[in-house]
Amino acid sequence: MKVGVFLSEHTKSNDTLDRLSAGSFDLVLVQNAVYSAALKENGQKSPVLGKGAKVYALSEDLVSRGIEPSQVDSGVTVVDYDGLVDIIFNEFGKTIWL
Repeated sequence: MKVGVFLSEHTKSNDTLDRLSAGSFDLVLVQNAVYSAALKENGQKSPVLGKGAKVYALSEDLVSRGIEPSQVDSGVTVVDYDGLVDIIFNEFGKTIWL
């Protein structure tokens, strides 16, 4: 089982996230972190998406910020609250919030 890492702020980097090894965690973007799923800086996707982790973005947080799921990077899986609960219970052995 993997660690589920919840990220709630849109940042270019995160020291704790940078120290996690690829393949050991999945990333869940919630609240303002969902901007990382869609915004491109200088034509490049967010560095948060290049961590080697499976990335999920909460659809309700995307929509509330005016981001359509169709605008999300192709490497990000958009999930609703029900889907997120399933992922938490079926995929994650532990969760952390950054």
